[in-house]
Amino acid sequence: MNRYETTFILETDIPETEREPILEKVKSMIPQQNGFLLIFDDLGSRKLAYPIKKKMHGRYIRLDYCGNGNLVDNLERFFRLDHRILKYMTILLEKNADLEALKEALKSDESQSKEVETAQTNENAEAETAETGEDDTAGIETETIQPESEIEE
Repeated sequence: MNRYETTFILETDIPETEREPILEKVKSMIPQQNGFLLIFDDLGSRKLAYPIKKKMHGRYIRLDYCGNGNLVDNLERFFRLDHRILKYMTILLEKNADLEALKEALKSDESQSKEVETAQTNENAEAETAETGEDDTAGIETETIQPESEIEE
């Protein structure tokens, strides 16, 4: 099983109600073709470097998945047939990828991101208590150290 990355650009003019079925169709095509979706990343709307089909803005979507050549063919066929998809590009990242190792790496990345998220939440809570003037160190005596140049002899 090979590992691929596909990036495609959707029109920004289409409403959310039309965009969601397109994304769900793409997501569902991967398991139907015996593939495994590793990452689905909606990069948001951006200005295009040059007009594509007379459009100056597009919504970028990135997929990282494992599958075979038939899966890529079917995805690209869907992209060609749907007029709301401006461009697409598929890159072979790794031949004969170890799916189990990728799943483990994905799980460890998710757990690390959760740890970072909780750490950021704790830092934000500490910053809020510092802004409100609440001090958890009340009652603790601190000693200030003067530089040698200020010490009188």
